[in-house]
Amino acid sequence: MGTLSKRQLFLNHVGQTSTYPLMLEIEKAEGIYIYSAEGKRYFDLNSGISVSSLGHRHPKVIEAIKAQLDKHLHTMVYGEHVQAPQVAYAHLLSEQLDPSLDAVYFLNSGSEVIEAAMKLAKKATGRYEIIAARSAYHGSTQGAESLRSDHEYSSAFMPLLPHIKHITFNSISDLENICCRTAAVIVEPVQAEAGVIPPDPGYLTALRRRCTETKTLLVLDEIQTGFGRTGRLFAHQKYDVVPDMLCIGKAMGGGMPIGGLVASKSLLDQFTQAPDLGHITTFGGHPVVCAAAKATLETLLEGNLVEEVLAKEAFIKQKLQHPIIKEVRSSGLMMAVELTKRKYLKHVVNHAFELGALIDYFLFNNRSFRLAPPLIYSMEELGQAMDILLAALDFADAKYKKKL
Repeated sequence: MGTLSKRQLFLNHVGQTSTYPLMLEIEKAEGIYIYSAEGKRYFDLNSGISVSSLGHRHPKVIEAIKAQLDKHLHTMVYGEHVQAPQVAYAHLLSEQLDPSLDAVYFLNSGSEVIEAAMKLAKKATGRYEIIAARSAYHGSTQGAESLRSDHEYSSAFMPLLPHIKHITFNSISDLENICCRTAAVIVEPVQAEAGVIPPDPGYLTALRRRCTETKTLLVLDEIQTGFGRTGRLFAHQKYDVVPDMLCIGKAMGGGMPIGGLVASKSLLDQFTQAPDLGHITTFGGHPVVCAAAKATLETLLEGNLVEEVLAKEAFIKQKLQHPIIKEVRSSGLMMAVELTKRKYLKHVVNHAFELGALIDYFLFNNRSFRLAPPLIYSMEELGQAMDILLAALDFADAKYKKKL
């Protein structure tokens, strides 16, 4: 019997998330490019779903990882030992935020951050109801899954958490549903998987005001929007609202897995009493990952990458002019390109892949493809990548016309 290929071993032994994985066999990734085992180069226009905002293997992140490897790895479960990478990162992060957001609880992923936020909201308020927005995605653990408004993905796992209600994002009238029973409202400042829906002017301010009136905690999920993606370090700063809890992850670690729940120290200290150990994690705040996260944040603060986001957003919008594009929705370099017909979408995504550019779909929008390129792209590189997308759009248009 012959030796099985790496692809077949992948299918045989690695747990799958769908029956149609992309199956791109990765050899290496560097900067804005991903390289296949066959040596083909791809423009990465998704950043691993907003993770690799500094591109792949950023030198400062790699340097920080190597330096920490020479000191220590895991020593004890989170919150028991004083570890320099955690302390240094928490201090640096707090300096970039409103004074009320002065502490961070480190976790391993965005989903874990959402779980911790839901627990903390119930503990701090003594209430049980949690409100989320329709067409939002906050993770796939049971608590995070409970926040979904649709049941296509979650019905097989019922029953999920009770007392979850939903409002429509950008609906001012729906804010009346927030009341004295509501422990927390959890929303994205820009809806991601709905196909990049920015907040209407004044919406987040009205949401903040209603939460304050009802003594409800406002939790902003910035797992995708954080770390420069929207043109400010965090989207809530762009839209001028301060949450009670801030959920961060994805780009936080420069390609390493980490998440954080940011809040006031007094609020986070609710986890320390009645009961003790109200929330615990073994690997949260791993020293190597915190070192990578600190290097990532320092890089964003020291350079002009965040300041350049809006110019790059405008450049992409100017370049992506095509008859089958209906509109481009965006908040910085978080973008959705909506097509005039649903049937175009798979042809654009697939042909872009063939031509050497990686774009992707959204969970809750079947007419748009996702663009979330690393922030490090130059204008020239963006132009080259957009030329590939325009060729893919031409291909989809011609393919449909040929069928007529």
